[in-house]
Amino acid sequence: MPSCESSDGSALHYDDVRRKGSDGDECPVILLAGGAARHPSYLGDLAGLSDRHRLIVPHLRGVGRTAAPDQEELGSFWSQADDIEHLRVHLGLDRVVLVAHSAGTRLAIAYAAQFALRVARLVLITPPAAYLVDEPSDAHTLSEKRRGDLVFEAAFAALEAGPQTVDDVGFNAWQQESAPAGYSTWGATERSHATVGRWSLPATKAYFSVAPPRDLTVRLGQVLAPVLVIAGAEDCLTGLAPVTALARLFPTGECVVIEGSGHYPWVEQPAASVASNSVV
Repeated sequence: MPSCESSDGSALHYDDVRRKGSDGDECPVILLAGGAARHPSYLGDLAGLSDRHRLIVPHLRGVGRTAAPDQEELGSFWSQADDIEHLRVHLGLDRVVLVAHSAGTRLAIAYAAQFALRVARLVLITPPAAYLVDEPSDAHTLSEKRRGDLVFEAAFAALEAGPQTVDDVGFNAWQQESAPAGYSTWGATERSHATVGRWSLPATKAYFSVAPPRDLTVRLGQVLAPVLVIAGAEDCLTGLAPVTALARLFPTGECVVIEGSGHYPWVEQPAASVASNSVV
């Protein structure tokens, strides 16, 4: 597996996904997983993004092949922006296209805030936005539409209760128990996808160990690269209203809402997801 030197000199491993016949080497995409700290295998290739682009998929600090840092703070999403900058230099890119999902959008936003001139394009898929916008969440309203769905109600109850243990095994068991809450339906495709990609509890804690600066939203107003926010119309994890509001923080921000989708549009609505990602 290829790697580059991270900000503290340790090895940052990444997957390099290329399809034969693709011309994507000219404009590779750095693909950031969420979780937080979930193995990026759950992303697949975002319903065929690798058909058009070379995908560089980092294993973030403490996830997959990349070791956890000695200092927890270096595993935060704010600090890992330095790792992405080292990766950009390693790849020989003048600017980067970042596509990020869920908690991975925190890292993408942190990078854009710290290295605005190095961003060619930003795509934020179902981003948590409550820490950035004042728009009240409508996640509860969306979840009420699922009342009577016993599988969903049990999953949402587990989500609200939180994990009952403080180790990786218990944390991953809780993620599986609450998984249906992240989808608009719970069919065979969704059930299969939910089992892919384990979480690291220590890396999750490290990811949130450093708070972003208070002027973060001001910094985002200085990001002039095109920004696309992709929302799931039935995303009960993030809600819809805060996600659409996030796009308005960027001078060139746009939002696409994918109907019939929860938190994982490329799984539930792959055709619509491909159409949205065609701007990359």
